[in-house]
Amino acid sequence: MKKFFEDIKKDIKFKSAGPGKKLTEDTSTKAPAGQTVNQAKPRAAPTESTQRAGAAALARIEQQHKPRPYTSQDAIRNQVKRELEAEAAATTVEHKITDIEGTHVPENVAACFSVSGVYFICPLTGETLKKSERETHVKEAILLRFSENPVEASVMMMHTFNKDREKVKGAIDIISKYIDNICKNPTEEKYRKIKVSNKVFQEKVSVIEGSREFLQAVGFESTMLPVDGQENTEEFLVLAEQDAAALEQLKIKKEQLQNGEPIRAKLDRQAKAFRPSQHATRFELPPDFYNLTAEELKREQQHKSDLVERNAMLRTKAMREKDEQRERRKYNYALIRVRLPDGNILQGTFWAWDKLAVLYQFVRDSLENGWQPFELVAPGSQKLKDDEELALNECNLVPAALLTFSWDAAVQADIAAAGGQSSSLLKPELLENLPTLS
Repeated sequence: MKKFFEDIKKDIKFKSAGPGKKLTEDTSTKAPAGQTVNQAKPRAAPTESTQRAGAAALARIEQQHKPRPYTSQDAIRNQVKRELEAEAAATTVEHKITDIEGTHVPENVAACFSVSGVYFICPLTGETLKKSERETHVKEAILLRFSENPVEASVMMMHTFNKDREKVKGAIDIISKYIDNICKNPTEEKYRKIKVSNKVFQEKVSVIEGSREFLQAVGFESTMLPVDGQENTEEFLVLAEQDAAALEQLKIKKEQLQNGEPIRAKLDRQAKAFRPSQHATRFELPPDFYNLTAEELKREQQHKSDLVERNAMLRTKAMREKDEQRERRKYNYALIRVRLPDGNILQGTFWAWDKLAVLYQFVRDSLENGWQPFELVAPGSQKLKDDEELALNECNLVPAALLTFSWDAAVQADIAAAGGQSSSLLKPELLENLPTLS
């Protein structure tokens, strides 16, 4: 196109040069009198606006590019772009799961959940706690117990504050040995002294929170004593000589230490009843129910993206069971609803690994006549037996399920024949101000 415009320009210049002449012709010869000379009028020069339009057209033509073939570099560039987009999406997911782990849920969102969250009851104070508050509250309650019973508080501290059970057991065994030696040799001073810098004490006992507090609670006192062959003194924990009664008390405190258990907040079942509703099978669980870290959630997103491909292929029973187990591990808790014969719905929160017996006991405790035998049926007409040692997650009841309640037919027939019939199934406190599921 550029050459085309250049040819046009040349043609215009050629035509504006006038009529042609021979090379041998005298250019100074004048035309004969009375004969007019026809001279070609020169072509008018293009206007300024025309020049601008032509320049713009040339510029557009020069800027046009022919389609470039798709190369391997383009493929690499697109792959990098996809990876960057995936990384950005994963970062966004990680921020979301951080909010989940912090259990920060806006009030307007929390109102949409089937249950507001997971709650616990402190065994020491009886207070109801949020999931994020339980550990801090229990520790504070144990520390406050020192003013009342330092031995009991230090035992709780050792068993609760330390996660490694094997290390706790090792420290308890060493402290028990200290006490046994004192009781067997009450007059031997060496058994009533513990060198704090001793390697065994430092590596096995001192590293356990609450161990030193226990020793002080049973009578050991920190004292700086000289060491043979050294000029400087070192710290020792020293117990004064004990009489027979004090030694018996020391043995009791040792058994108390050995039999101690971690203090854990108890899961609040949040027993609640609802009016009959068609929305009983609709569950919206809060973040507290999930047991996913940020990394696990990333893998979960990848798992969902592969779902279509996996469903298209033939899968063995072992593969299906593996996927089911993987799904169970996503949740720590289960929200169970039980539809009663009168249409009302009973709801409670459970650990995912609670046994069926725990579920049956929860329902039994909620009934006005808990002594009557009954059975629970899961979706798919799966009958759940009270005596089975199966966990909720092994029965596919996690993270949520709606069960059907039915009385034992034979016992119910006997009650009806005797003219006895309970007016309500649930206890009165559960029937007060029954809400409706939305």
